[in-house]
Amino acid sequence: MRKASRSRNRVFAAIGMAGVVGALGAVTYQASAAEVEAPATVAAPAEVAAPAAVGPDARRVGVPRIPAAIRPPAGSRPVGAYVVAKGTQTYTCTGGVFTGASVPEAQLVGTGGRIHHFGGPSWQSKRDGSLITAKKTAESPRAGTIAELLLTVDTHSGRGLLGNVAYISRLQTSGGVAPAGACEDGATKAVPYGAVYVFWAAKQS
Repeated sequence: MRKASRSRNRVFAAIGMAGVVGALGAVTYQASAAEVEAPATVAAPAEVAAPAAVGPDARRVGVPRIPAAIRPPAGSRPVGAYVVAKGTQTYTCTGGVFTGASVPEAQLVGTGGRIHHFGGPSWQSKRDGSLITAKKTAESPRAGTIAELLLTVDTHSGRGLLGNVAYISRLQTSGGVAPAGACEDGATKAVPYGAVYVFWAAKQS
């Protein structure tokens, strides 16, 4: 009788363990499926491995989380990440208020050394002189600071560090908001700001 009871207990235990394993397997499969559906280079939480820092004046900069609204196209790969070492956004007074597009003036430092960011908007490598300009493709607002952006490169000059950049992300912004209050038309105001810029190469066909 005891032997029969022990046999039944073993059977129930085996069935219970199989159920647990089966449940765990289902959870694992669902997680894997979600990961497969997300773009390989921009994962669901938008965490991307930062490119290596190479050469003089280089500094490793991590890639922040990227909001879904401004992720670069699937297959894009990061080729540079830079932080604003010192920068401003300059606004011009029009109609008695500081409004409209601002003009950047910033020194960036990161994985490829130093980059000058200025009006255009433009970015130029101080290492090899390669130059790009870009236009805003999408934005993700942030309270109390300038928006995070995705920009698409529209012109290239030179074949150096920035020669294969197709997209630019402006992330983790701080400051840079247009001054409040009345002003005299034509007056300008430079407002300090911070950000991380990530440069992306397009997916290779």
